[in-house]
Amino acid sequence: MIADDSPSTARTDLSALSIDEVRALDPLHGRKLRIGIICPYSMEYPGGVQFHILDFAEELMERGHYVQVLAPGRRTKDMPLWVQTTGTSFSIPFNGSVAHLSFFGTAGMRVRRWIRQGKFDIVHLHEPEVPSLPHKALRPGFSHPPYVATFHASFDTYPKTLETFENYLRNRTAAISQAICVSPSSWRIAQHYLDPSIPVHIIPNGVQTRYFADAEPNPAWQGTTSAPTIGFLGRMGEERKGFRVFAEAMRHILKFYPHARFLCAGDGEDAARKILASIDPTLENHVEFLGRISDDDKARFYKSLTLYIAPQTGGESFGIVLVEAMAAGCPVVASDLEAFKDVSDNGKAANLFLAGQSKSLAQNVIGLLANKPVLDELGQKGRERSLTYEWDRVDVELLDVYARALSDAGTGDAAQGGAAGGQDAEGDGSAADGSGHRHGRRRGRFSARLE
Repeated sequence: MIADDSPSTARTDLSALSIDEVRALDPLHGRKLRIGIICPYSMEYPGGVQFHILDFAEELMERGHYVQVLAPGRRTKDMPLWVQTTGTSFSIPFNGSVAHLSFFGTAGMRVRRWIRQGKFDIVHLHEPEVPSLPHKALRPGFSHPPYVATFHASFDTYPKTLETFENYLRNRTAAISQAICVSPSSWRIAQHYLDPSIPVHIIPNGVQTRYFADAEPNPAWQGTTSAPTIGFLGRMGEERKGFRVFAEAMRHILKFYPHARFLCAGDGEDAARKILASIDPTLENHVEFLGRISDDDKARFYKSLTLYIAPQTGGESFGIVLVEAMAAGCPVVASDLEAFKDVSDNGKAANLFLAGQSKSLAQNVIGLLANKPVLDELGQKGRERSLTYEWDRVDVELLDVYARALSDAGTGDAAQGGAAGGQDAEGDGSAADGSGHRHGRRRGRFSARLE
C-alpha cells in the first residue's frame, strides 16, 4: 500500500484469497530477476533486519529468482554462499542496541563494484539512512539499476542526529525508486528524511506462520493450570528488551502462582542473573535459562508456553517475536509500544500492558491465568492475526513494489524472459520447479535466530 500523511492507510488486501491463490500471484508475470540485497548490519550478530533479509532472500529463490546479499563483517563457516561480506565492521551504540556497520575506507568502492559486477535488475537497500553499506550505494552520479529501499527503524524520540542530517538524507534518497516501511511507526520516522516524491509502501516483515503452527510442544516446557510456564526470548542484557521489567513482574506473579516457571531463551544469562539477584535472589529458583535456541526449538518453545511475554521498552519498529508466538497459538502479553499495537491490531490479538511498568505486566498476566477461556481466546485471535504476516502474502506485496520500480525505470516488461534462472541446490538456493508448488523452507544452523 502507498502511504500518505496518514500511516494508517490499509495494506493491499489479500485476505479474501486462499494461500494457494496468493502463491499463484506473480506481479512480475513470470519474469525472473537478478536481485542484489544490501544489509547494513553484520551477519555475525543476531538481529531482526538480518534475519528478515535472509528469509526474504530464501523466499525469492524459492520463486526462481537469482539473489545475492552483501553485508558488513566477516564470513562465518555456516553462512550461505549467496551472502558476501566486506570482511570488517565496527560497532556503535544505536537505538538502544549495538550496531555492527561498515562505512569507512574502501567500503563505498566495494559496494558500487559489487553492484556493477552483479548486473542486477533490482538492488534492494535496507536502512540506507544508516552510515553503512546501503548508504554507499546512494553516491551521486553512480549509474545503478532501480533501487528499492526498506526502512525498519523506529524511535521513541526522534534522534537529533537524524534531524541534523535531514536535508542531506533527503538529497541522497532521491536515488530511490520505491520505498518500503515495515510499519506505520517506521514510516513516521522515515518521512522526516525521505524524499517526498518517492512512493512509500507499508509492508510488514514476513513470517512462516505454518512452521510455528505445526510445531510440536516440548513436554519439558509445558505448564499446568497451577504451574504455568511463562516465556521470554531476547537479549537479556540489552535494556530495551525489557528483561528487568519481566523480572520485576515475576515477584508479583509468584505471589499468586508460586509454582510458575519462567523460561528465558537468548543471550545474556550472566546479565540476567545479576538483574534477578538485584531484585530478589530467590527468583533464580523459578527461572530456567535455555541459551540461544535453534529455529526448531524456538517454534517448540512458543508452542509449549502458557504465555509469552514481550516486555520491550522501546526502539521496536515491528515485533517479529509477537507474530511468531501468535502463529504458534501462544497467548501473548506485550508492552503497549506503537509497533506492538500495529502488530496486535490495537490489542485485539495480544494483551497489552503499560510499557516499562512491571506491576501492569503482572496484573495482566495474573488476570489471564485466572481466566482460561479468555486466555484460550487470546491465543486463537493471535493465530488468526498472524496469518496476515504469512510470507506467501508479504512476498507478493514486495514483488509488486519491484514491478513498480522496474516499470518506473522503463524495464518493466514483465512478460519478457528472465534475466537469470533460479539458483539450484548446489548454489545454496532452491529454484522453482515449474510445478506451481513451493519448495520446503531451508533452515540450516545459520538460520537459528534471536530477536
